[in-house]
Amino acid sequence: MRILTLHCDYIKFKALKKAVKDIEDSTDKEGEVKECLVVLTSVEQGDNEQTIKQLVEAVEKTAKEVKTDKIVLYPYAHLSSNLAKPVIALEVLQKAESNLKKNFKVTRAPFGYYKEFEFKCKGHPLAELSKTFSSSGDVEIKSKIVSKEEPVDTSKLLNQISRSKLDTSKLKDNDHRILGQRLDLFSFNEASPGNPFFHPKGQIIFNELIKLSRELQGELGYQEVNTPQVFDTKLWKVSGHWEHYKDNMFLTEYEGRSSGLKPMNCPGHMLLYKTNNHSYKDLPLRLSEYGGLHRVELSGVLNGLFRVIRLHQDDTHIFCTLEQLESEISSILSLINKIYKDIFKFKKIEVKLSTRPESFMGKKEDWDRAEDILEKLVKKSKLKYELKKGEGAFYGPKIDFDIEDSLGRKWQCSTLQLDMQLPKRFELTYTGEDNKQHTPLVIHRAIFGSLERFMGVLLEHTNGALPLWLSPRQVRIISFTDRNNKATEKLEKELKEAIPNLRVDIDTRSDTVQSKIRDAEMLKINYIVVIGDKEEENKTLAVRSRGEKPQFGVKRDKFFKDLKEEIENRN
Repeated sequence: MRILTLHCDYIKFKALKKAVKDIEDSTDKEGEVKECLVVLTSVEQGDNEQTIKQLVEAVEKTAKEVKTDKIVLYPYAHLSSNLAKPVIALEVLQKAESNLKKNFKVTRAPFGYYKEFEFKCKGHPLAELSKTFSSSGDVEIKSKIVSKEEPVDTSKLLNQISRSKLDTSKLKDNDHRILGQRLDLFSFNEASPGNPFFHPKGQIIFNELIKLSRELQGELGYQEVNTPQVFDTKLWKVSGHWEHYKDNMFLTEYEGRSSGLKPMNCPGHMLLYKTNNHSYKDLPLRLSEYGGLHRVELSGVLNGLFRVIRLHQDDTHIFCTLEQLESEISSILSLINKIYKDIFKFKKIEVKLSTRPESFMGKKEDWDRAEDILEKLVKKSKLKYELKKGEGAFYGPKIDFDIEDSLGRKWQCSTLQLDMQLPKRFELTYTGEDNKQHTPLVIHRAIFGSLERFMGVLLEHTNGALPLWLSPRQVRIISFTDRNNKATEKLEKELKEAIPNLRVDIDTRSDTVQSKIRDAEMLKINYIVVIGDKEEENKTLAVRSRGEKPQFGVKRDKFFKDLKEEIENRN
């Protein structure tokens, strides 16, 4: 059995038509449930009473953690390719429903129908969790031991891990997966599902986003660090991830020591802080990291760059005093505005401010002061915000930021979480002005969030037409005829000398100019420069800016100057 739990503000569902013959389900064919835990469920071959028990235990645990008494049990076959027969699947779901009803208000979506649904998922770390169960009570791992003498059929193995084929039949033209393929930016492979392979042009975009983040954070006094990928499970027990996030971690064992790949950077940064003694003069301490994180996800919920197994964040942890909290959060809000509004031109940013939950750690007066500071700063920023009472993390209040793209869709990218508990669990201290030991506060902060996800959003927002500074293909120089090839090559050399690291190439194929321009336009190249006899004679350029008509007689010096300024200013 495989499940994906979603803690939602609401879910609406409606049965459209029968998908399974000879199966009658008496449950309601449509419904709406608010403030609930949605359990997308695939019943697999071999599921029995044991897997039902595991399902109920897992749902009860998650529901308790997110503090809801409403469960929506939703049949969702897409999570598995090893489905049980419909009659057995329905029976399992009915038994699970019956067991869950002992402690929860349960709504079950109809079984055996094509359905449409709409939901709004909350933004906290427990909002989306995927799990798999087997009849033995453990995750089932099938393996085959190959002896040294047994020949290996490499062709057969290569076929099994061949590059994934993208089914584009149901995708829109601006889908980032189509753009990624068309522009040769990234791909996926069955050898490592959910882990994008960034091609050279895609890696340029990835690197430029990190470069932007590094520059802006460097100006604000952030210090970049690099922490290990694998940690002993003792660390995850101290941090609380073992209790709340173990099922979404990749676990391993080395020389008898149980360990886990990191899904978050926070515990590693806590250890970094502990390596030195700190005084109030050292604070705020801003530690930044761009390393890879790994989170277990079921294959059925993977979605291009939007939902991956390996991800990277522009992740930062700021260690500060309560008195420094206001200035630090104000600085973060300014940075978010600068990146999303000034640089990327997203027109709308919405804010969700989540406050103290019923079950919280720490002192109520600390929470009150922290919440007052957060709300005051959000109001001061003049951002539209929604107050989500009782939906903060158990360790502190938080702010989530939604951006709206060119298609009117909302995406949660940035998050800012105030942590008053991890510093205590890791026994972090600093020496105050009074020469006494105090516990620092920690701000967890990511501006892009997942860099992979932000890339996907940005590609769809711009339909692949990225701004010059971010574009992997900035300039292409085209020769009008073969006799203009040398002049084309010379201009390429001059451009590279004038603007170091400019991404410029040439097209001197013996093809028509129209064909070469069309190929360049398909690749969303920002500037197409054509050199013919007239341009050589007058020492000018014919320049076509992406999506616009060509300009003739452009002076070389002016083109060089304008190009350099546009890149430097990130226009």
